Amino acid sequence: MSSGSTTVAGDRSAGPAARRTGGELIRHWRRHRRLSQLELSVEVAVSTRHLSFIETGRAVPSRDMVLRLAEYLDVPLRERNRMLLAAGHAPEYHESRLDAPELDPMPAVLRQILVGHGPYPAVIVDRAWNIVDATPSIAMFVEGVAPELLTEPLNAYRISLHPRGLAPRIVNLPQWRAHLLHRLRRQVAITGDPLTRELYDEVSGYPGGLDDEPPPGAGPGAPAIAMGIRHGGEVLSFVSTVATFGTAVDITVAELSIESFYPADRHTGRLLREWFGD
Repeated sequence: MSSGSTTVAGDRSAGPAARRTGGELIRHWRRHRRLSQLELSVEVAVSTRHLSFIETGRAVPSRDMVLRLAEYLDVPLRERNRMLLAAGHAPEYHESRLDAPELDPMPAVLRQILVGHGPYPAVIVDRAWNIVDATPSIAMFVEGVAPELLTEPLNAYRISLHPRGLAPRIVNLPQWRAHLLHRLRRQVAITGDPLTRELYDEVSGYPGGLDDEPPPGAGPGAPAIAMGIRHGGEVLSFVSTVATFGTAVDITVAELSIESFYPADRHTGRLLREWFGD
């Protein structure tokens, strides 16, 4: 983010993608979503011939057409701006600092979410899983983590999977690692985000399992995959949920995720209430 309160999202990490035409980016996302020109043209009520002309550069898409196509293709807001700019139009979405006046009262909303989740751990992260804020009980996850992993920006994936991070204390590391990598790989596939791809390439190289492990199962009778960690002479067990702001129109807010951890057994819940309860 820039030092100002609001910026136009011109992601420097885009590389060659930033030099594509609007039609080329539309074709890229259509193929990324595995749709034919016919399928997409029917859904957005435009002729296949016109869509073909747009993709090949024989026709310049209007601003409305770019936004219609991007909406149906579920293109991230950051990439929608890139499509608009490549087609010769002004960007639609702003990228604001969380403390910018135009995002008020978002910081208070985020803080309220965290406070309401206490005494259980939760983190708010950006698109690259850098930690924006967290509950006090997240301290149990970073206890004993190497200092170099706790410098800004703190990254949830590095802290979790690095051999000098939380990983040695995760009792089911191969299963949990496979779960995290599967989730991150799916995020890369959906968003096409180069920063997320770089993070995946990095953390998938950490030891602790096989790179080609299939998505893990939760085990017979288990409702969800749980993470077990050693802390304070105890083994704690957690399941987690990830939530996003589905109606966001600011890039910063749209790219935030909230991962909330819940006790997977009564023993863990009791200890958390004893340690971090009011």
